[in-house]
Amino acid sequence: MKIKSLIVLFVGLFATIVVNAQAKKYFVHTVAFYNFENCYDTINDPKTFDEEWLPSGAQNWTSKKYHQKLENISRVLSEIGTGENKNAPTFIGGAEIENRGVLEDLIKQPKLINYDYGIVHYDSPDRRGIDVALLYQKKHFRVTSSINIPLLIYKNQEGKEDSKDNGDELTHDKAVADKKNNRVYTRDQLLVTGFLDGEEINIIVNHWPSRSGGEKKSSPFREAAGALNRRIIDSLIKINPNAKIITMGDLNDGTYNKSVKEGIGAKLKKTELKKSGDIYNPFEQMAKDGNATLFYKDAGDIFDQIMVSEKVVQPGDASYKYWKAGVWNQPYMIQTLGQYKGYPLRHSANEVGFSDHFPVYIYLIKERN
Repeated sequence: MKIKSLIVLFVGLFATIVVNAQAKKYFVHTVAFYNFENCYDTINDPKTFDEEWLPSGAQNWTSKKYHQKLENISRVLSEIGTGENKNAPTFIGGAEIENRGVLEDLIKQPKLINYDYGIVHYDSPDRRGIDVALLYQKKHFRVTSSINIPLLIYKNQEGKEDSKDNGDELTHDKAVADKKNNRVYTRDQLLVTGFLDGEEINIIVNHWPSRSGGEKKSSPFREAAGALNRRIIDSLIKINPNAKIITMGDLNDGTYNKSVKEGIGAKLKKTELKKSGDIYNPFEQMAKDGNATLFYKDAGDIFDQIMVSEKVVQPGDASYKYWKAGVWNQPYMIQTLGQYKGYPLRHSANEVGFSDHFPVYIYLIKERN
């Protein structure tokens, strides 16, 4: 009887512990990144090559199509991560955005307007006029500083020409050098610092140079982008060794490429993080598991990534920390017919789609007292 009583007591105690563990409640924030793909207005900007995206251009980009594009993008943004967090993303990093006006129109869409998003945006020197930006829910995040940091790359940084095209983006994102100085003008890297519910967070938004001309030939451009990202991270750590850093974007490279693995020094496993400047990339394992954010010639890869510093993974205090990551690829965002069945449902001559990329996201959590 005594043994049975002890067993019953042990089981009871164990059940109580499990129940209490399950009863824990957390604050949750979703951090998302999405390449909006050619998110242009219908107004000609004489400083950029946007003629294709005008009512008279090759895409016949009318006001009706523009507003449908905004409606489509806003639907996706409002739903990212809602499997575990019913609130829309607190942070949204975006790429392929023509200007601030497009973002102002976007956040006024019915599916987003109630979230009261703020905007951090700078015009970049990209020849197509596409920029990166950060949207944030103002009730949760207060911006204290922001800066756009230029990526200085030059045509002579290219490697040898590939024997064949091995991954040009289908968005005409070509690396065109300035004839005067040989510089290739591309997107800046956006750094935003502020307080998330009272905790300082640093966010870097990226859109690295494309694979125009082939992967190997253009790789030095992205390696330079990875090195710049690393310098930004190191500068933040020098100022504050306990800095919490999130870097995100369309890197036009996979998790395994030199720009990510050596440039940033991204780690596959949390156990590899030894110091505060170390960076964990949850999407490396996701890529190994067969997930993808885009497809080219029937091969999937993860170019869209969100990485976090050691102090986000292992904060060491009662603060927000990384929980888990995902690719948001709902059925309505996927092509169901034809040659590109299974691909992201992008814009075509017959349909205003979403994007040629699927968005990615991570959750930040903090236990409620």
